[in-house]
Parts: sequence; structure tokens; C-alpha cells
Amino acid sequence: MELSVYKINGQESGKKVALDEKVFGITPNDHAIYLDVVQYLANQRQGTSKSKDRSENAHSTKKLGRQKGGGGARHGSLKSGIFVGGGTIHGPKPRNYWHKLNKKVKSLARCSALSYKAAEGAITIVEPFAMEAPKTKEFAQILSNLKAGDRKVLFVLPANSDNIFLSSRNLPYVNVITVDEINTYAVMNANNLVLVDGVQDVLASRVK
Repeated sequence: MELSVYKINGQESGKKVALDEKVFGITPNDHAIYLDVVQYLANQRQGTSKSKDRSENAHSTKKLGRQKGGGGARHGSLKSGIFVGGGTIHGPKPRNYWHKLNKKVKSLARCSALSYKAAEGAITIVEPFAMEAPKTKEFAQILSNLKAGDRKVLFVLPANSDNIFLSSRNLPYVNVITVDEINTYAVMNANNLVLVDGVQDVLASRVK
């Protein structure tokens, strides 16, 4: 598949690039995408939620009433979970949600996601550019020129650029990352992919 490279003003530069079929032209594997997205989202969780059970509650342990003859249930103390302010029954405890996924499965998932976007015609290649200062309005205009500014956009850079990142930070529908940070979830969560020329070659070089 060949795509035209665009200038930041939205005009074609006259250059065309070929997308590697190993990355952008495979038959997508939906299950691999599912596994990678589940792993990514699970690994974002902190796992710090915590509630106190009855053994950690600060209430008195005094028995509330006599064992028999009270006409109701036999309660040991106010720490019971059925009382307001009592311990939580089966509440959350700190835990680690992280789990591992094989590298080949992650690579397959990433290539499957990119192949979906290529088949949908949702990939735009833009020639390398630089911004002299953080300008949100200027960056939004660039996206508008590329016809990618009205939906969720994943903007992928070959290397970190503070000015471009800061320019995009106030745009809630734009996610600017470097090629090292690209992942299946980010690709599938975007409607349009804007790749700076050269990113596609880096992605192709990493597929074994």
C-alpha cells in the first residue's frame, strides 16, 4: 500500500511511501488485540484500593446484649459489617493487577491494529516539521489541514518534541506519543492515525 506524504498545510508534498505489508497489511487477529488491550488496561491499575474489615475497625468489642432472650440476632460487637460504621464485608485489598503477555502476541496485536487502520484509510503521513514554541491554535490548524482534527487522533512522532507535545495538551481528542510508546490500545482507541514520515519505517524494522 502506498500513501502520499502531506505537508502541514494539507497539500501533498509529491512524495509517496510504501507501507510494509508485515505491519500494515496482515490479516488482523482479533483475539491477540483483545489480550493486549486487556493487559494494557490491567497494567494501568494501581491496585491501592483498601477498606477495613471488622478486625481493623476501631469500635468497641463489648457484647451488645445477652446471648438469648433478646428477641433478635445475637451480635458480638459494633464491628460487625451489618452495622453502620462497622467493618466492610469482602472489601477491596491492595493487590497487583499486572500480568505478562508474550512479545510475539503483543507484536501480532499491534500489527493487527495498524492493519485495521490501514484498511479503513485512517492513516495519514505528514512530513517532519518542528514548532518554535508551544501553540495550541497552530497545532489544531495543522490537524485541520490534514483533515484529522474532528475526531480522536493518535499523532506519532519519531522522537520526543516538547513543543508539539505541549501544543496538543489542551486538545482532549489528541494523543501525541513517540514511536517507542505506540501500543495496541492507543491505536484502537483512535479514529485517525497521523504518522510523521519515518515512523512507518521504524515500525517495520521492529517486526521479526
